[in-house]
Amino acid sequence: MTDFARSGERGEARLKFVIVMAILGAVAYAGYFYVPVAYNAYLYKDLMQTKVDAAAALAYSQAWVTDQLTKSGPEYDVPPDAVITPTQENDRMSVRVQFSKPIEFPGYTYMYEFDHTVQSVQFLGKTK
Repeated sequence: MTDFARSGERGEARLKFVIVMAILGAVAYAGYFYVPVAYNAYLYKDLMQTKVDAAAALAYSQAWVTDQLTKSGPEYDVPPDAVITPTQENDRMSVRVQFSKPIEFPGYTYMYEFDHTVQSVQFLGKTK
């Protein structure tokens, strides 16, 4: 091919590279702020399940579950105004936790909504 046929192709690879790198950079930047919040929420869900199972197995009160989850909140970056609603039916206990957490991005604030309910496991030998 002659140089004349390729003259329109010059610089296109660099432009595509810059666009792809800008998109990857924006995704990485957003992930830098979002991933820790989502990870802490994941760990808090596991803690919720553990506390509810312990409360059901050891016949602790609903207030104990609320107290334990409230005490553990700062460790998992849960805001102090989180709504913790425990309930008990038969031998099973459940708890629902709700809160919103703002995640700041340049020019945009995303509200991370946490609304999760866990229920204690059904132990062997206990029936409904």
